[in-house]
Amino acid sequence: MTLPSLLSALQFDEVRQRCGIVFVEWRVANDAEIHAEVAIDDVRPMVAALIEYGCRLAAVFAEDRSNADSGFLIYYVFESLRDQRFLLVRTSIPLNSPAFPSVAAEVPAVNWQEREIQDWFGLVAEGHPNPRRVALHDNWPEIHPLRKDFPIDTVLPPFEGEQHVYRPTLGEGVFQIPVGPVHAGIIEPGHFNFAVAGEPILYLQLRMFYTHKGIEKRFEQLPINRAVYLAESISGDSSFSHGTAFCQAIERAAGVEIPTRAKRMRTVLLELERLYNHVGDIGAIATDVGFGVANAHASRLRELILSVNEELSGSRLLRGVVCPGGVRHDWEPQQVEYCAEALGRFEWEFADLMQIIDGSDSTRDRLERTGFLDPQKARDLGIVGVAGRASGIDRDLRRDHPYAAYDEVPFEVPVYQEGDVLRRMRVRVDETLLSLWIIREMLTKLIPGPHCVAIPPLPPDCVAIGAVEGWRGEILHWIRTGSHGRLERCKIKDPSLNNWPALVEAVQGNIVPDFPVINKSFNLSYSGTDR
Repeated sequence: MTLPSLLSALQFDEVRQRCGIVFVEWRVANDAEIHAEVAIDDVRPMVAALIEYGCRLAAVFAEDRSNADSGFLIYYVFESLRDQRFLLVRTSIPLNSPAFPSVAAEVPAVNWQEREIQDWFGLVAEGHPNPRRVALHDNWPEIHPLRKDFPIDTVLPPFEGEQHVYRPTLGEGVFQIPVGPVHAGIIEPGHFNFAVAGEPILYLQLRMFYTHKGIEKRFEQLPINRAVYLAESISGDSSFSHGTAFCQAIERAAGVEIPTRAKRMRTVLLELERLYNHVGDIGAIATDVGFGVANAHASRLRELILSVNEELSGSRLLRGVVCPGGVRHDWEPQQVEYCAEALGRFEWEFADLMQIIDGSDSTRDRLERTGFLDPQKARDLGIVGVAGRASGIDRDLRRDHPYAAYDEVPFEVPVYQEGDVLRRMRVRVDETLLSLWIIREMLTKLIPGPHCVAIPPLPPDCVAIGAVEGWRGEILHWIRTGSHGRLERCKIKDPSLNNWPALVEAVQGNIVPDFPVINKSFNLSYSGTDR
């Protein structure tokens, strides 16, 4: 058997037998998760072995279990195209030795995630190639907000000391162009520091986490019925996706399967969220190359989808719709008819919009070969979603780890190899057409039935993960339940946390005036990063 065919036959259970790592624990938690444990000395060999067998390290995060006399735990979440389950491997960190082995040098995708662990928990990532603060800025006091002994109502004194020091520009004719953290548009803060020689960009340094909201801390001790509203606030343009990921984790912890009608309704709403964001981005990309007419058409189409959202849910941005057990409100036949009719108009007018854009040679000239992200760098950095698929990464949770009703609509994932702005826009175009088809399929299958089921009281000390392919990419929510129906810990991973480093790579060698369109082609969430 050849190596590729051997790998294609492997699943996590077979990988475990072949990789030679001694797992302290290995159990199938449910049909979507395998839970395992390794000794801390086996972390690096375990990560190397699983990656060698074609698995992807999707997330690394920590948990403070000192109140249970368990010290700290580090979790490694693996995903594989050949197994619909996630593998969650944990290792224990004793209180008297608060350090863990870094794997960021071998897996750059977890660079920021390991540094977050250092900032939030005070655990040292030994061997990290760049251990500087990332989530806490340089002038923050020495605190670790996600430790259990850090009260959420703590008021910090005024910050003192040196702020972030950027890499100095060197060489004759090389200058710095600082952009932000306060921007001209109505967006959240982020600092982009360019080094330029004339107009070409030599390199970009970026700094996020200016408006960190402490959402993961706020989940602690929050009742489940209130926590879903907090999940929806993580990133406003992905409120339904984040809410759904959170609800999936709760439902998995409770061992509850939601009704078929609820699954199909969630699928429709998830795709509507994808639609209004994708068409808005297509228009914004056109604006950044001076094609305002195309953006006017796209804005009108976005408004059409927002009106459908409001008709179906009462919220233009789909807030307050999803709940543990299904969705909060059922749909009347006339609402479904309104949706179908509006989507018919959308499809017809979207074709006109793309004819306008595709017929503009000057637009294609500005987009093609601009903001190139090399496919190998995209894989190394763990880039997800639209940006990943435009750079050859054939991954989509809707297909690879089906949830809601996506197992009822097999589809082909649009993937391009060129990795430029044009292909990031083409992925959005292809996914827009795919979303229209998925919604129609769901509406035709929307048979009568319950739209929600009750969630029984959750047992304490139960863990579960929820995963959703948001319109930007992979969203993960991991929970541990506490006592009295409250949460002990909720870990959130927004796709933007993965993808900001890709922007640094994509702008190199481009000219400064092309930065806005490159940035827009990624369209990353400050709020999702600053959660």
